[in-house]
Amino acid sequence: MKKVLYLFFWVFIIISCKNNPQATKAIESGVSLEMATYRASQISNVHYNLNFQIPEEQKNPIHSKLILDFNLEQLQESVYLDFKEETSKIKSVAINDNSVGIKHINEHIFLSKDHLKNGRNSVTIEFIAGELSLNRNKNYLYTLLVPDRARTLFPCFDQPNIKGTYTLSITAPKDWKVLCGSKEANKIEQGAYTKHEFGESDRMSTYLFSFVAGKFESVTKKPSNLEMTMLYRETDSTKIKYSTDSIFDLHQQSLSFLEDYTAYGFPFQKMDFAAIPGFQYGGMEHVGAIQYRESSLFLDESATANKKLSRAKLIAHETSHMWFGDLVTMNWFNDVWMKEVFANFMADKIMNPAFPNIDHQLAFMITHYPNAYGEDRTLGTNPIRQDLENLNNAGSLYGSIIYNKAPIMMRQLETVLGKETFKNGIQEYIATFAYKNAVWGELIDILDKKSKTDIAAWSNVWVNSSSRPIFKDSITYDAHNQISSFELFQKAEDNSEKIWPQTFEIIFVYANNTKTFTVNMVDNMFHLKETLGLPKPKAIIYNSNAEGYGVFPFQSEQLDVINSLSDQVARGYAYINVFENMLNGDIVPSTALKLFLKGLNDEENELLIGLISRYTTTVFWKYLTDEQRIFYQKEITDQVWTKLQEKLPANIKKTLFSTFSSIGYTDKSLQRLYNIWKKNIKIEDLKLNDDDYNELAMNLALYGHPDSENILVSAEESISNPDKLNRFKFLLPSLSNDLQTKNTFFKSLKKEENRAKESWVANAMNNLNHPLHQKESIQYLRASLDLLDEIQKTGDIFFPKRWLSSTIGNYTSPKADEILQTFFHENPDLNPSLKSKVLQASDDLRRVQNLQKQVDTSVN
Repeated sequence: MKKVLYLFFWVFIIISCKNNPQATKAIESGVSLEMATYRASQISNVHYNLNFQIPEEQKNPIHSKLILDFNLEQLQESVYLDFKEETSKIKSVAINDNSVGIKHINEHIFLSKDHLKNGRNSVTIEFIAGELSLNRNKNYLYTLLVPDRARTLFPCFDQPNIKGTYTLSITAPKDWKVLCGSKEANKIEQGAYTKHEFGESDRMSTYLFSFVAGKFESVTKKPSNLEMTMLYRETDSTKIKYSTDSIFDLHQQSLSFLEDYTAYGFPFQKMDFAAIPGFQYGGMEHVGAIQYRESSLFLDESATANKKLSRAKLIAHETSHMWFGDLVTMNWFNDVWMKEVFANFMADKIMNPAFPNIDHQLAFMITHYPNAYGEDRTLGTNPIRQDLENLNNAGSLYGSIIYNKAPIMMRQLETVLGKETFKNGIQEYIATFAYKNAVWGELIDILDKKSKTDIAAWSNVWVNSSSRPIFKDSITYDAHNQISSFELFQKAEDNSEKIWPQTFEIIFVYANNTKTFTVNMVDNMFHLKETLGLPKPKAIIYNSNAEGYGVFPFQSEQLDVINSLSDQVARGYAYINVFENMLNGDIVPSTALKLFLKGLNDEENELLIGLISRYTTTVFWKYLTDEQRIFYQKEITDQVWTKLQEKLPANIKKTLFSTFSSIGYTDKSLQRLYNIWKKNIKIEDLKLNDDDYNELAMNLALYGHPDSENILVSAEESISNPDKLNRFKFLLPSLSNDLQTKNTFFKSLKKEENRAKESWVANAMNNLNHPLHQKESIQYLRASLDLLDEIQKTGDIFFPKRWLSSTIGNYTSPKADEILQTFFHENPDLNPSLKSKVLQASDDLRRVQNLQKQVDTSVN
């Protein structure tokens, strides 16, 4: 019925346009759900033949040509192509060999039905390539078209459920290499240029089309049956030698696992990838030509186990997308989370056997829970599955709810179904929708038939609802101090009536032993009958297996036993639960900090030390008063420095050094950092590479070291890699001691071209807005918020949140809160998705104000 209504809607629109040419202006910009739904029923069998002529000079335009062939199912209406560029960039349009006038309205090229026909049609368009998502640098460029950016590069049907094939030819400077989603068929030398011709690609959605071109090195290996090629610009020979084989082997491990798990062979003609300096994301799953952030792939022997695991999971994540997202694609971007949750979920499964010395339950917990809670606890939280009326808002759907809460949900779903039933359901899903599009409900239908549980109802609360449960307990004891009643309650943090069905464990801690109990919570209350008659425990550790989701009860007695728990997962989740209870005002920050400091001293697991380190720095910079910060700075740095002198594994030493470096901003600790940078002090088994020393130089400048100017000059002279040198130079103004230099730099970011390297911009804004510099940088805060709408329109999908995290996300002062509230008051029509991002990024600011009000109330 809905499809029929959409059809009538568009029939009405087109008829209206015919009767009144001005009515075409009513066509909505972007790609609306209504337009996409209608076009999916109208258009099929799409083929793009694209030619791009890339000049040697970066400033010169890229002349391009498109021959678009498609089937038209009926000829009642005209056709709209998406092209988000200036009309002047469209040079000519021909439909079925007939030249027609250029009609470009609200980001759409109008193809009149008067020139179209039932069946096969061909449209030829000569144009200047759009550059919003064509990341041009002096010696290389790459496309990044997710979620709706293909239309900013070339005219197309830019929606995931109109898949097409591509034939690409690129003319580029002769010393450039070119990589895309299909195999190179021919090279033609043309003077100072080479024309690269590629064969027809596999079927894919527009957001998965890509190419990379530039001065790259390349290496080809065949770790098994599939040959793979990697492009890269890294120049550190140690990193190249140490990493190359591992990179290829990790891809092959992922491929082998996925072919077995899905019972479906690798679905595309090739599996190449490019390592790109300053890439906006960790990776992007383009068919046949994955793109990665170069620094995520190339490590050396100084890399921590956590960094190696992160690289492995990144590769497994992007490889998983070949099946989950590329082969089976969501029908509309409201289900973008489906491809991401499967990629993360599969990455965890793939890499468990590859890292046998790592506790993978612990790794899963540390990877997902803090980040999921980081968004779900905020006033800007959202369901896993969100509504989306227009693709131009699709970028706002991305975040930690998709990447971190969704895998937790999926693990619970696997528990409900059982691993084999779940796996069989996934295999059926892949086989049914291969090379097609699917919605979440279609997967649920498959799984529902395989389970006695009402999976649809289960999914409704986990997938379609936001927020998280807050658990409370009610325990009574008899005259002999034995448990006479143990009840556990859950209530939604947003005060709704939602109930999250879930299973988790609880540990009772006694003087000489522990007892573990399983909670299978399907309602808002659970009676833990197995505990009746047991003596009162010394402490109770909730969610000890890290299978549940929410904020769990906390008693002060837990603080004395957490560090002594033998189970690493139980200890880890206890740290997480303490942090969450601190944020909710149930534990004072200084008490939580003391626990974390004890953990930094006692823990031997690198993953746990990394978790505690992050919590320590967060509490230190955001939740301590100025007086407390001065007191604890010496205690923390002295303790960590002493720990660094002990005989410890290199990985742990590097994690501890990161903690020291993030807090050692004054007096003795600052001098120690300087001496390490100068290499006057060498800590045994602390392995720092050139990049580490350059980051340390920038920290010294950020902390106001008296010789910071010479430190930065020396660091700059030491950098030989041109890409890393450009990044360093970009960041220099944000580290300056001169306020006018900082002001000029911030003003420059108002221009879109100066925000092209988004990861650099986020780094620079973190420097400008560091807590040590906020008295002067708060002047930028309102202007940063006012730029948000433009940043959402011009930046890639993660940039709005990163911009906010590096601006308002750094502040906790009443003045910053006043600026934020004024911004909200003066922008009542702020895009709801953007407002949610602001609320997510400013959650610490809100909580610090609430905690201070509690203190003020208690004092009065």
